[in-house]
Amino acid sequence: QVQLVESGGGLVQTGGSLTLSCVASGPLFNTYTVGWFRQVADKEREFVATISWRTGNKVYVKSAEGRFTISRDNAKNTVHLQMNSLKSEDTAVYYCAAVQWKTGTTTRQEYDYWGQGTQVTVSS
Repeated sequence: QVQLVESGGGLVQTGGSLTLSCVASGPLFNTYTVGWFRQVADKEREFVATISWRTGNKVYVKSAEGRFTISRDNAKNTVHLQMNSLKSEDTAVYYCAAVQWKTGTTTRQEYDYWGQGTQVTVSS
């Protein structure tokens, strides 16, 4: 079992950057695929990016391609989401999630463990 804690959210102006971090506690972090999702009130939680446990393969939602970068440091049990060129529509609570032994996971239902979320607000 793994526990996840997000940090790095905040208020940023349009065009600015933020880096979110997800720190995991528990064994065998290198066997977990980790994803980032975001949610705006009254809307479904949306997939943003994922990085696989085995090959480090990365998948992004189309709106994040070219602006966001997901990375992991297994030695520090950490996954980062670097977000550049932020837009007002990126405003949401961002959650990291983890699932063991699976790859290519881009839907909420495929993840077993979730953090509490961190708020990102992009102002114009």
